[in-house]
Amino acid sequence: MNLLLGYDIGTSSVKASLVDAETGRTVASAQYPDAEAPIIAKKAGWAEQEPEMWWDELKQATSRVAAKAGGSLANVKAIGISYQMHGLVCVDKAGKPLRPSIIWCDGRAVPFGNEAFKAIGPKKCLSHLLNSPGNFTAAKLAWVKKNEPKVFKQIDKIMLPGDYIALRLSGGDKKTTVSGLSEGMFWDFKNNCVSKDVMKHFGFPESIIADIVPTFSIQSRVCEVVANELGIPAGTPISYRGGDQPNNALSLNVMKPGEIAATGGTSGVVYGVLGDVNYDKLSRVNTFAHVNHGENGQTRLGVLLCINGTGILNAWMKRTVAPEGIGYAEMNDLAESVPVGAEGLSVIPFGNGAERVLQNENPGASVHGINFNIHKKAHMLRAAQEGIAFSFAYGIEIMQKMGMEIKTIKAGHANLFLSPLFRRTLAAVTGATIELYETDGSVGAAYGAGIGAGIYKNSDDAFKTLKLIATEAPVADVKEYKAAYKLWKKRLETQTPS
Repeated sequence: MNLLLGYDIGTSSVKASLVDAETGRTVASAQYPDAEAPIIAKKAGWAEQEPEMWWDELKQATSRVAAKAGGSLANVKAIGISYQMHGLVCVDKAGKPLRPSIIWCDGRAVPFGNEAFKAIGPKKCLSHLLNSPGNFTAAKLAWVKKNEPKVFKQIDKIMLPGDYIALRLSGGDKKTTVSGLSEGMFWDFKNNCVSKDVMKHFGFPESIIADIVPTFSIQSRVCEVVANELGIPAGTPISYRGGDQPNNALSLNVMKPGEIAATGGTSGVVYGVLGDVNYDKLSRVNTFAHVNHGENGQTRLGVLLCINGTGILNAWMKRTVAPEGIGYAEMNDLAESVPVGAEGLSVIPFGNGAERVLQNENPGASVHGINFNIHKKAHMLRAAQEGIAFSFAYGIEIMQKMGMEIKTIKAGHANLFLSPLFRRTLAAVTGATIELYETDGSVGAAYGAGIGAGIYKNSDDAFKTLKLIATEAPVADVKEYKAAYKLWKKRLETQTPS
């Protein structure tokens, strides 16, 4: 049996999965730790993690997955890495981290990104970087340069979390990808190179950028010391790395223009593939190089929409509105007991901080149209799920205006996508068919490794065994759904007139 090993370096844990390269079957999966890993917050709005902690978690997860697979990893033929996006790891010439990683949810660098946006120019930033520099990796590095000059002077290379894990597995290879550089705001899409504007504005030497390798390729190999430590054969190729959202899209075989990958956990993410270089003039979505960008000379961009107030709203409804003691399945049934549109009740779900899709406004969550003689708990539960689906559709409209023709939304069979009401509403208002699959990030990284190592011809070959769990096509009559969405949008835009 030839095995592919995928790692998902998350904020809360590291997950490892072993996939049988021939059958596509997941042989074993394990994660570490069982409780959420700590985040260092020395000041309000800061968030850091020690890169060495990720490595320790990887070793424990590897040990666990090996035990589940019968105790041996001797048949591992390739390794892939998925990782939390936008984190900054600064390493010295020996490959040692110089400080904790400033991770994705750390907000300290916002002023640096905003200043760069003005200085370089909004039009140039959007047309070359496809985004505002915002709070991404380049801005985080600018913070280090200003506030920790001694650390900055010692930096040999900057890395993303997945780059660092590949460095550790290989014994010191410092490499990155175009996809990774684009998520850090270092890539100029017009000139197809590291952005001279960003490097010059922030005063970064170009030597600080690691060597660039293709996302799918034999990027480096497991060194002998690590092989002995983990039980993986020395020389095993490390043949794929991708940020968590592009990798989630890969795990669903979302690789072609117009395809969409979505998740509905605490926050909601819609990630669509665009076939032309384009951007949103209001910077309400993020645009990065997708994992297959540049293959065969093709443009493949990942347009990422993040909505903070999605699953967290559904969980809040369960805790505070639903009858005590019922589970999500019973809550869904109760919501289904009232008509589409919840008889005029609308819930705006943006109650978990500023929303980029609303140009960083924070209108909060709100309930509109309550009629004390009609509306009950079931109406609130339905309006909440509809409001979440409407917020997805609202962001998808931005993608459509960028030139994306959306026909299919693919998602893992989990979280909000377990609700038939949510799926039906989303399909009705977007006109897209929703497909649900059994997969996750570490499994996707394993498949990515197989593509990069040449075990599979391409992604279609790799994912030929991907298991489709369910399909939700738009209902025949969508008038009621469209009317409820129109009312919801009117109420939202009254709150956010810009």
